[in-house]
Amino acid sequence: MAGGIGSRFWPMSTPRCPKQFIDVMGMGKSLIQLTVERFSAVAPIDNFWIVTSEHYVDIVQEQLPGIPRQNILAEPEPRNTAPCIAYACWKIKARFPEANIVVTPSDALVVNTGEFERVIKAALAFTATGSNIVTIGIKPSRAETGYGYIAAADRVGESDIYKVEAFKEKPDHATAEKYLAAGNYMWNAGIFVWNVKTITEALRKYTPALAGKMDEMCADFYTDRETGTLGRIFPTCEKISIDYAVMEKSDSIYTLPAEFGWSDLGSWGSLRTLLDKDGEGNAHVGDNISLYDSKGCVVHAQDAKKVVVQGLDGYIVALRDGRLLICSLDNEQLIKEYSQN
Repeated sequence: MAGGIGSRFWPMSTPRCPKQFIDVMGMGKSLIQLTVERFSAVAPIDNFWIVTSEHYVDIVQEQLPGIPRQNILAEPEPRNTAPCIAYACWKIKARFPEANIVVTPSDALVVNTGEFERVIKAALAFTATGSNIVTIGIKPSRAETGYGYIAAADRVGESDIYKVEAFKEKPDHATAEKYLAAGNYMWNAGIFVWNVKTITEALRKYTPALAGKMDEMCADFYTDRETGTLGRIFPTCEKISIDYAVMEKSDSIYTLPAEFGWSDLGSWGSLRTLLDKDGEGNAHVGDNISLYDSKGCVVHAQDAKKVVVQGLDGYIVALRDGRLLICSLDNEQLIKEYSQN
C-alpha cells in the first residue's frame, strides 16, 4: 500500500512526493525500495503488487523498475485501506485464485530483515490453507500511545501464533502502561497475511456493498475498459479501514508476535529514535550539519549546503525543496495543521 501523503512528516513529505518515496533514513534508498528489498526473499518480483495514487505511478515505476506495470494499481482517489486492499485482492484473484497474500504498508522500517523473513514465511504457512487471517503483532518495547494494540489470547498448539482476543485503539499513557505490563498486548503493525479466498469471502460477508463494487469492476479487469470502470466505481466505495471492515468483526483472526526492529516512522519523533545520535541526543540526516549547545533535536536537510543549529532543546529542523520547518518535538502533532495554513 503506497498511496498515503505522510502529512505528519512535512516538509520532507509532501502530497507531490510523500515519505514512502523518500530516503528518510539517509541510507540511499526510499522506504518503498527498502520494503520491496526485504520481501525479495519471500516472493519473486513479478509477484509484487503496488496500490498507489494515480499521481504516483510514475514515481513507482522510476523507483521500482522491476515490478511489472500491470502490477501497479492506480487509485483514482483515496478511499482508505479496505477498498485499496479489496481492489488488489480481487485483481490478483482473477488471475491467481489460489494466491497467498501479504499486505503491508510501504512506509515502515524494519531493522532485522532476517527475522522479518522468518515471521512472514511462518504466517504464510499458517494461512495457505483454511480460512485464517494473521496480523503481525510487534512486541512492545515501551508504553507507546501512538499505535493501536492487539490483545493476544490462546496459543495455537506449539506454534508462535495466537488467537486474537481484541483490537484496541490508540490508548492514553496510563492504559498503554497497563498493556505493557500485561504482556499479551502487541503493537498493530498493519501487516496482514491471508489467502485470497479468505479475504474476499470475509469482505463479502462483512462489507457486501464494497464486495459488490469489486465484482462489478472485476468484469473489466485486464481489459482496456479497466481504467474507465475504476474511475467510475472506485470513488463511490465507502471510506473504511480494513480494521473496521474485517479485522474487528471476524472470529478467525490470529496474531504472530514478532521482534524485528519495526517502526512505522509516523512522526519526526519516531525518526529521531531510530537515527544515530550524538552525546546530546541530537540526530540528523544530511551531509553538512553542525549543532552547538543543542540537545534532543532532529535535523533533516539532505539538500542543504550547510546547516548550523545553536541553542535548541527538543526541536525539529527540516528543510526540503525550499520549505523550512522549525517546531518543538512536543508539538509535532500540529505539523499537519500548520503545513496546510
